Amino acid sequence: MAMSFYGRRGMAVAPHSLAAESAVAVMREGGNAVEAMIAAAATIAVVYPHMNSIGGDGFWVIRGPKGVAGGIDAAGHSAALASIDSYAKDRGITGSIPFRGGDAALTVAGTVAGWGRALELARSIGGRVPLSRLLEDAIWYADHGVPVTHGQYKRVLAKFDELSPVAGFVDTFLVDGVVPQEHALFKQPRLAQTLRTIAKKGCDDFYRGGLARDNAADLERLGSPIRLNDLQSYRAQLVNPLTIQTTLGRLWNMTPPSQGLVSLTILGIMDRLAQQNPRGLDDPMSARFVHAQVEATKQAFLVRDQHLTDPAFMSVSPESLLAPSKLDAMAAAIDWDRAAPWGKALDPGDTIWMGAVDQGGIAVSFIQSIYHEFGSGIVLPSTGVNWQNRGCGFSLNPSHINRLEPRKRPFHTLNAGLTESSDGRVMVYGTMGGDGQPQTQACIYSRVMRFGLDPQATLEMPRWLLGRTWGNPSDTLKLESRFPAETVARLKASGHDVEMLEAMDESVGHAGAIVRETSGLLVGGFDPRSNGGVAAF
Repeated sequence: MAMSFYGRRGMAVAPHSLAAESAVAVMREGGNAVEAMIAAAATIAVVYPHMNSIGGDGFWVIRGPKGVAGGIDAAGHSAALASIDSYAKDRGITGSIPFRGGDAALTVAGTVAGWGRALELARSIGGRVPLSRLLEDAIWYADHGVPVTHGQYKRVLAKFDELSPVAGFVDTFLVDGVVPQEHALFKQPRLAQTLRTIAKKGCDDFYRGGLARDNAADLERLGSPIRLNDLQSYRAQLVNPLTIQTTLGRLWNMTPPSQGLVSLTILGIMDRLAQQNPRGLDDPMSARFVHAQVEATKQAFLVRDQHLTDPAFMSVSPESLLAPSKLDAMAAAIDWDRAAPWGKALDPGDTIWMGAVDQGGIAVSFIQSIYHEFGSGIVLPSTGVNWQNRGCGFSLNPSHINRLEPRKRPFHTLNAGLTESSDGRVMVYGTMGGDGQPQTQACIYSRVMRFGLDPQATLEMPRWLLGRTWGNPSDTLKLESRFPAETVARLKASGHDVEMLEAMDESVGHAGAIVRETSGLLVGGFDPRSNGGVAAF
């Protein structure tokens, strides 16, 4: 087992090591953690193209210099022309929204607007690094190329038949007409030029300048309902993250349409279960512990599926769903011996999570996504932007909580974790992986904060997943094969539909974590299931 990584003046973790290096390079030059994360976000969009793009969405949870938590919601809304009626009458689509092509590219990409908001925040707390410097690494990698990772090779190969008919996919992700092999150089010159324009003219150009006009024209030509006025009307929002207090400390996560509420609900329930039965939850590898968290997850998902969508369209406040009485009732509903029924989960999605902490204690938990691998599959010819398909998560059922409506943000699996423990330690943590995100977050939190494990050990230990993630379409309870045989047997005996995975299986997500000790020492870990790394100084 690898040892955790240590730092004193700055640390970053990412599922691709080059993104972590970009972040730490900015901190070495005097930048704060928010500026560093903008650099990492730009780099990861270039070097991990099967997982994310600037054509997607992002969420930020930030601990400021005085310990105050804030957030940025950079989730794009649907086009003004996107409605259930328009999809039925104009597009002949009535069952569900397709995953690929122009019909799927129906929401504005919020990522770059989020960078702009983050830059404003960075300036307000003393940041001075120019945007041109923050995007420098990403531009170089897009121009000169980066080695194709094993994951990129596998995903292009696996999705070729599905995506090759989609406009721009073959021209962008194939090299000389063939799937690029692992370690081959992958270049994106059009994206490099787009990033240069953003560096020179600012993030707003993506929505209200020349880039916006190019993007809108291309999207309309390729069958998307997005128009220029949709881009022009979009703004990333500053928000107050959701928060709960537990016996171990305070936790923050992102507001809806993110499923941050699900992560907090699971941990709120687990805190109550641990108080009820501390001896029964004293081993993170035991069937008792896994069962408790899986059942807490089912309770949290019931709340998610009933209530979570764009908060402007919710009938209850997100904060009310985290009321102590609500969490008490959900904890009381859990049967310690039998698994509750489990239905169909959401469709899987792709994303990346990254974290950064600087010497002053500013901490950033960040997540960026295009939803499925390669998003809608569309790559815009003018700008080289791979556009997301987050909008295919909308329902065409008028009675559904997440029904399609104009200028509405879809429900997001994305969420980013931040906590301050009762003893003063701060941790940023998160993962990719659809339904698995809140589960893995709860797993990381418990192993570090409840059981006292270090981040790297936590991330290398076997994990589980209830439902779907990007690599596996089934809805079973999935366990990596390194779990003890007794744990597996007891879970099956409790009624769980168990499916065994490989020993170190990528489908349970690419996670990461950084802990800032009260002394200022930084301790981090990355997920060996990814191409990730921790960079520090």
